Amino acid sequence: MDLRAIAMGLAFALIWSSAFSSARIIVAAAPPIASLALRFAISGAVGVILARMFGQNWNLSRAQWRSVIIFGICQNALYLGLNFVAMQWIEASLAAIIASSMPLIVAAANWVIFREKLPVMGVLGLMAGFGGVALIMTQRLGGGVDPLGVTLCLIGAVALAVATLTVRGASSAGSGGVLMIVGLQMLVGSAVLLPFALIFETLEVQWSWQLLAAFTYTVFAPGLLATWIWFLLVQRIGATRGATFHFLNPFFGVAIAAAILGERLGWVDILGVTIIAAGILAVQLARAAR
Repeated sequence: MDLRAIAMGLAFALIWSSAFSSARIIVAAAPPIASLALRFAISGAVGVILARMFGQNWNLSRAQWRSVIIFGICQNALYLGLNFVAMQWIEASLAAIIASSMPLIVAAANWVIFREKLPVMGVLGLMAGFGGVALIMTQRLGGGVDPLGVTLCLIGAVALAVATLTVRGASSAGSGGVLMIVGLQMLVGSAVLLPFALIFETLEVQWSWQLLAAFTYTVFAPGLLATWIWFLLVQRIGATRGATFHFLNPFFGVAIAAAILGERLGWVDILGVTIIAAGILAVQLARAAR
């Protein structure tokens, strides 16, 4: 793994983790589903326009169109949609911690369902990672955290894991291009979310510079930049090695939430995050070694 790949992985993890804090600011002042649908519409349109300017097209292969549709629904609409709704009731740090379990869910499914061989270090990493998540959730639920919000985040993590397991080998840009694939995925997510926003939400917004700054950041940084970096990273070093950087997400997620939102972290949270990160790293190193 060269220095460029390491820099890309660190940038992806930092931007991805910061999305929970910016989302928390947004949902505190605006309807979550409508906000996310608008974010995807803008991000998707910008992505497609930039892709066309760079000479990319939407003549994608069947596997790539399948990737666009599945990730548009599972990642953008379900995973992020459920997280946006949940963060009306739970803190950004907890949402980031739960979302960080996605690589563990993928590894567990590959091991149990698809019979992928996993070394002892990987099995121990799975047990440690899920144990860390359980430790934090038990402590937070005992402290009065809304169980519905936690449940929505868990369902979202499972939805993203299902998408990751379903779409394999479709990260290659092929005749289209990375930006085009990213942009189209965003537009699919917006189209899926829009009817739910129109039916279930009332458009009431508490305008402020914090809301505008958080929304703008979410549109262009986690929305386009992080996804683009991830696709390039996977093309450069492969999905298994690229996923190793997910072990940084719990650390970055809770640190950014504490710095920006002032969310309080106890020693149980710090211990749980450390255990989760160690578990994710062990799993990914074991898979990469295999």
